Amino acid sequence: MKALVYEGVEQVAFRDVPDAAPREAEHLIRIEAAGICGSDMHAYLGHDARRPAPLILGHEAAGTIVGGPRDGARVTINPLVSCSKCSACKSGRENLCADRQIISMPPREGAFAQYVAMPASNLVEVPAHVSFAMAALAEPLAVSWHAVRLGLEALHPTMDRKALVIGGGAIGVAAALALSAMDVDDVVIVEPSDGRRAYLQSTGAFNVVKETMQDFSLVIDAVGFAATRSMASTMVQPGGVVAHVGLGEDAGGLDIRRMTLQEITFIGTYTYTAEDFRQTAQAIFDGRLGGLDWVEERALSEGAEAFRDLRNGVVAAPKIILMPWA
Repeated sequence: MKALVYEGVEQVAFRDVPDAAPREAEHLIRIEAAGICGSDMHAYLGHDARRPAPLILGHEAAGTIVGGPRDGARVTINPLVSCSKCSACKSGRENLCADRQIISMPPREGAFAQYVAMPASNLVEVPAHVSFAMAALAEPLAVSWHAVRLGLEALHPTMDRKALVIGGGAIGVAAALALSAMDVDDVVIVEPSDGRRAYLQSTGAFNVVKETMQDFSLVIDAVGFAATRSMASTMVQPGGVVAHVGLGEDAGGLDIRRMTLQEITFIGTYTYTAEDFRQTAQAIFDGRLGGLDWVEERALSEGAEAFRDLRNGVVAAPKIILMPWA
């Protein structure tokens, strides 16, 4: 089969690789759409030791089951594979499983390929009216759904539900959509990139600004750099909540003294539970997350150029979806 293979720092190649082979209780999936994630970019830039070259990246995907009793079923893929036996899994917190695996990290190759093998329990069937490109957004949307859910659960019930999202990439946009779906009407996205801000403003679906002087009861840091953590520390109201989902860099930025004196809750959020993923997929199917038309589609064979364009900051759309059969 053909795949886009990460071969070293800023090097990806579209080439032949061995066919994907399902294990017991797994299905073979013909990939129809796969999104480029920020973590794929981290690996591409050589910043993720968990993703050593050579490796097929990509974990935001949807496609069609090939063979078996569910042959032809349209599915979106939960890429997080857990053991199902530990206390975390049994309590519905599969994302904290000590033995968790995710496609695009060894030992599981990713979805920037024509086929991938996945356990049956990781597949959510997609109705006919939902495109594969939309279905592939279930994974990044679930990341933000999980972060927003945890943030709102931690927010004191007497506080106004007023939210700031830092970053207008896919995770930030997804956070804004999840907030809206969970009945938070006052949402501001801060996005410093003129091109991306203009792109999001043109959709008419988001309140996007370059900067703000307001404060907020809930702040979602969808970037995760020292500068954005500093912004979150400054902009969150006393007694409020910061939900940190971005993985830009691992140190700096938090004003621990202010967070202590003002009883600000900080929550690190990682991926999603299986239930979060199912709820997100259903929200997509029901149209509760909007038209999801803020993506750019390209052929997987043009993936190297897509990575270069993202590296050079010339992509206005929050998400590029790669199509293996285009």
